[in-house]
Amino acid sequence: MHTRVSDDNRSGVITLLLLVAGGVCLLCVRATLGEEDASSGIEQTRTAMEKWVETRRIISQEKRDLTLAREMLNERIDLVEQEIASLWKKINEAKESIAEADKKRADMLEENDKLKHGSALLEETVASLEGRTRGLSSRLPEPIRERIKPLSQRLPVGGGASELSVAERFQNVVGILNEVNKFNRDITVTSEVRSLSDGSSVEVAALYVGVGQGYYATVAGDVGGTGTAAADTWEWQGNNEAAGQIAQAISILKNEAVASFTQLPVDIQ
Repeated sequence: MHTRVSDDNRSGVITLLLLVAGGVCLLCVRATLGEEDASSGIEQTRTAMEKWVETRRIISQEKRDLTLAREMLNERIDLVEQEIASLWKKINEAKESIAEADKKRADMLEENDKLKHGSALLEETVASLEGRTRGLSSRLPEPIRERIKPLSQRLPVGGGASELSVAERFQNVVGILNEVNKFNRDITVTSEVRSLSDGSSVEVAALYVGVGQGYYATVAGDVGGTGTAAADTWEWQGNNEAAGQIAQAISILKNEAVASFTQLPVDIQ
């Protein structure tokens, strides 16, 4: 069985051997020199031996301190290397995140450009529809013009700017056209006041067949006329010859007369 001797034990053994050797040397010196000279030599030898022993102790302590410092330094190096590796990992992750964010930003900018382009096209489209709707509104009969007046007042004049959003402007146009479409599918009878050619006014019953044809007549059937959409307005024309037939048709629609076949004049443009 082998016994492992540490550096400190080895140093102690060497020191003990040197002390023994020093003692032997002292005895030899005393035997060789006189008493007085021997005492002086012994003292010098003892002092040298003590300094040597102290020096060996200091060296041993410094070796232990150096070993401990080396271990601590290695541990610190390992810790720093781990921190550096962690930082590099975070840096790489940050680079990936930045690259992904840049890609998303580029995609969003591209999408934004598409939306702007689409919005510009929609704005051009709704502006065209508003102009055509305003032109149509001026050619409609009075009852439907009054019905859509709250909506038609929101149409920009002369293609000017509008405070409404594009979506609201589309909704406005669609609302007007829906009301016009409903009126166009019906036959409407209203009571109105017509101005005659002699400057007088008379109360009449007006009959509208959709938005394309209209009639009016007095209750007595002596005054009548027809109306239709012109280039930019709704026009009435007197037609007293047809007043009786018009009054008859209006009476039938109002359930004031028995249904019968009635001929009415039609103005086709």
